Amino acid sequence: MSDIRITLPGSETFTLTGQTIDKLLRVGDGDAALLYLYILKSQGQKTTSEAAKALDISMGRVASAMAVLSRLGLVQLDNFEKNNDAETLQEHSNSLKETSEKGIGTRGIERCGSNEPATKPSDSMSRKPRNEPYMYTEHELSRELRSDSEFPIIVDEAQRKLGKILSPDELKRLLVVYRELRLPPEVILQLITHCINECSSSRSGRTPSVRYIEKAAFTWEREGIFTLERAEEYLKALEVRKSARGKIKNTLQIRNRELSATEKRYVDDWIIMGFQPEVIAIAYDKTVTKTGNLTWPYIDKILKNWHEKNLHTTEQIAKKEGKPRGNTFYNSDKSGAKKHGDPNREEIQRAQRLLNKMKEE
Repeated sequence: MSDIRITLPGSETFTLTGQTIDKLLRVGDGDAALLYLYILKSQGQKTTSEAAKALDISMGRVASAMAVLSRLGLVQLDNFEKNNDAETLQEHSNSLKETSEKGIGTRGIERCGSNEPATKPSDSMSRKPRNEPYMYTEHELSRELRSDSEFPIIVDEAQRKLGKILSPDELKRLLVVYRELRLPPEVILQLITHCINECSSSRSGRTPSVRYIEKAAFTWEREGIFTLERAEEYLKALEVRKSARGKIKNTLQIRNRELSATEKRYVDDWIIMGFQPEVIAIAYDKTVTKTGNLTWPYIDKILKNWHEKNLHTTEQIAKKEGKPRGNTFYNSDKSGAKKHGDPNREEIQRAQRLLNKMKEE
């Protein structure tokens, strides 16, 4: 593509290279394209606050757009910003990146119905407090609520599902999901329903906060869930994984508490490796016998060792370790599992396939 010369009213003339146009088209970000034109026209002499005012968008959207342009190599922050704006913009960009990386979904980052994290990070893992991403103004919110967009419909349905009138702050968070993450209305409503079901089945039994829903939305956006079909597929995978985790949790004799995020990662790895609960039960017994309690790294080491040797059934392990065929502990029937047609075995295998598929994506 050749260079394109843009002539603005009056004597203003600017040139865009074909490479720059290709970059903007590929990223598909309207705010980034508009901001780039504004920077071009102002010759980089304007601040982010002036850009937000001129384009009639929030500082959060300016930060997001600038992050896109910076990633594409089209701008440098120090060439565009003056005074304290560069620091402000960097904080917005960092908070955006951090929020999109955190997500929630099945990771238990936040309690249902609460604005506080489920667990406090350790000193070594603690982070500097971040600014809120995409904080819309009252004027922007009011304008969106009066518009003929689908947002007012989403608000009405969300309030009906949650059984309450949303506060201005909650409405702004919902607007982030709609405008910034660009989740379709039907997917947003499906997400809200999922969060309600997820929280109602938890110990708290509370209605999810909008902050909880917002964090879950970042996970859905990152997972590419933009259709009801994709949402259904994703939720089925979560349900199967949850069921498989529950069976392994019972095998490990964990009662009256949920698995921690680290424990879930261990269990998911074991499912992906193809281990059934009855095999994990053997590794668990070996671990307790050796260490006196459930030591996750120890049991993980045992299972990884078996996986490397392609030992995935009780029969294979018994044969390898020279156990007698009549040893009841190495008999798969001990855990209630049958060699063929057992629902538990089939469910674990299905969870294994789904986890593998989710990792590949």
